[in-house]
Amino acid sequence: MPELPEVTTTVNGLQQVLPGLRITDAWTDLAKKTPSRKHFNDSLKSEIFYKKFKKEIVGAKVLSVERRAKNILIHLDPTSPKKGLRGAGNKTILIHMKMTGHIMYGRYIYDLKKNEWIPAPGEREALFDPFNKFLHFVLSFSNKKQMVLSDMRKFAKVTLFPTSEISTILHLAHIGPEPLESSFTFTKFKERVLSRPHGNIKTVLMDQTIIAGIGNIYSDEMLWLAGIHPESQPAKVPLPQLRDLYNAMKKVLNKGIDFGGDSTSDYRDIEGKRGKFQAEHNVYRRTKEKCGKKGCSGVILRKVINGRSAHFCNTHQKLWRA
Repeated sequence: MPELPEVTTTVNGLQQVLPGLRITDAWTDLAKKTPSRKHFNDSLKSEIFYKKFKKEIVGAKVLSVERRAKNILIHLDPTSPKKGLRGAGNKTILIHMKMTGHIMYGRYIYDLKKNEWIPAPGEREALFDPFNKFLHFVLSFSNKKQMVLSDMRKFAKVTLFPTSEISTILHLAHIGPEPLESSFTFTKFKERVLSRPHGNIKTVLMDQTIIAGIGNIYSDEMLWLAGIHPESQPAKVPLPQLRDLYNAMKKVLNKGIDFGGDSTSDYRDIEGKRGKFQAEHNVYRRTKEKCGKKGCSGVILRKVINGRSAHFCNTHQKLWRA
C-alpha cells in the first residue's frame, strides 16, 4: 500500500500540473447499481454516487492538491465557465490508493475495440508499463490530458465532499498528526506512541489514528534504524531509544520522499515511473540476509505481528516488554 512518501510524491507531481485546469469529463468502470458493501455508497463504486459526482465536478477548476495521511485531496474552484453548468461548489475529491492503486497523468485515448483507456501514441514509454494498465478512473482536463487511476485489485477509494467539512468528514476525522510537520515535536510523538502503552510498537506506528501515513515498509525501516524490536511495548522502551525512533521516523520518511517512493510492489509516480526507495532497504523483505548495521552479526527475520509482516534484526533490535 502506498505510504506517506509515495502519496507525497504523487501529490507533489499533481500539484505541478493540475492547478488552473478545468475538468471536462469523468469516467469509471467501478460504479455498480448495488455496491457490494454499504460503505461503498459514498464512493465511485456506487452508480448513484458516481452520477452525482460527475455532475458536480465537470466544469470545475482545480485549485490545489494536498496530502492528508495516505489520502490525496484535490480541491476544486466552485466557478464554472459555462452558463447553466453546475460547478463543483467548494468541493474536494478524495483519493485513497489502498493496496495497489497509483495515479498517473498524460494523454490517454479510449480504445473502442479493447473497451479500455490506453496511453496515446507517442506518450512516454513508462506509461506502457504492465503495472500501469489497470485503469478504472479517468478525469479529463481542459488541456486534453487525463489523470488516471491504475488499480489492479480495485480497492482504491474515490469520493467527494464539501471542502468546509475537511476536518469532520468520516474519511479524515480520526487521523493522527502528520509526522513530518515541524509542529510534531518529540514531546507530541511520545504522547501519541504512549497512548497505546502495551501494544506492539510496530502496530502502534502503523495506526493511522495515532500518527498519519506510516505503513509496513517504513515502520520496519525506522525500527531497524532505531534498534527497537517491533514487538516492544512503547511504555517499556527507554526514553533515549524513543527519541532515536522519533529521529529515525523523520529520516526514513524524508529519504522515502527523496527517492520518489517505494516500488517494491505496484506503486508508480504520475509519470508512470518506479520509485527508487526499494534499493535502499536495510530490512524490509531482506529475510535471512545478514544485518547491514556496522558491527552487527545478526540476521534479518520475518514474523507476522497482528496480521502484518515485520522484518527485523534478531541481534541489535532490542525487545522491551513487561
